[in-house]
Amino acid sequence: MNTKNDNNPFSFVGGGKRYLTQNYMLRERFGCKVMKISLNADFTCPNIDGTKGTGGCTYCSEGSGTFAGDPEKTITEQFFDVRRKMNEKWSSGKYIPYFQANTNTYGPTEKIRRMTAEALSLPDVCGIAISTRPDCISEETADYLAELSERTYLTVELGLQTVHDETAQRINRCHTYEDFLEGYEKLHTRGINVCVHIIDGLPGETKEMMLGTVRELSRLKLHGIKLHLLHIVRGTAMAEEYLRGGFTLPTLEEYVDIICDQLEYLPPDVCIERLTGDGAADTLIAPLWSRKKFVVMNEIDKEMRRRASWQGKKYAEEQHG
Repeated sequence: MNTKNDNNPFSFVGGGKRYLTQNYMLRERFGCKVMKISLNADFTCPNIDGTKGTGGCTYCSEGSGTFAGDPEKTITEQFFDVRRKMNEKWSSGKYIPYFQANTNTYGPTEKIRRMTAEALSLPDVCGIAISTRPDCISEETADYLAELSERTYLTVELGLQTVHDETAQRINRCHTYEDFLEGYEKLHTRGINVCVHIIDGLPGETKEMMLGTVRELSRLKLHGIKLHLLHIVRGTAMAEEYLRGGFTLPTLEEYVDIICDQLEYLPPDVCIERLTGDGAADTLIAPLWSRKKFVVMNEIDKEMRRRASWQGKKYAEEQHG
């Protein structure tokens, strides 16, 4: 293993990681294990209800947040349901209610007030995470989120997926990169933490395009980023395209190479909240290697060590080059 001239600045994170993990960042902030509790506040999406499109993004089966709570139950009931499962692995800690399913600012601001107030009233809650689309943030909602961020640790997660508008059109995303920047600015100028979701392996995208997405985002002041792996699941338009031979997916080796390059281009202070993804085993068509999540994570760690590299290495070179 080549570790010559290896001055890994992330050795403080532990676990052999060479990037700023969410687990480390939250432990440092709150002094204990912090668990995100996925919730479903029964929102829909403008790309599903016909406002902007129908059918959703082509990779989407039932809207985002497959593993979120049961919308037939209250926020409190969902919280305790998910917390019990979490406590089977971690007996104690603090919690961040995560409004994950669909577009959680696509509705009246009063609904957002009610759901966040209920979530903050729950025991051992130390923050809130809200997942949404960048084109679904009104000025009124942004003002409320700014108020909320002064009272608790708030992160708003914006689904972008790619900076390339031609890809966004192909996957029926129904918003542009310019739309994303407008939503980002509404949050950033109000001092709200922003985490961005992107997907690697989208149809038609080359490695250079995937790196281009990260290099473009590295110019922003992001709090965090989620690097997702594209999953092909049954019942989606993308599954039909894939099974017709319309595009191919990265191999495990190719995906690890892409992720490691992306980490090198990201600023070192951006929290890496995800490096792969979880596909439901009963509906996943491809890539089947993604089922072994810990193998994927270990291969990423091994490749970063082999390169004697770390998050931000190429970013620093570009800033000083």
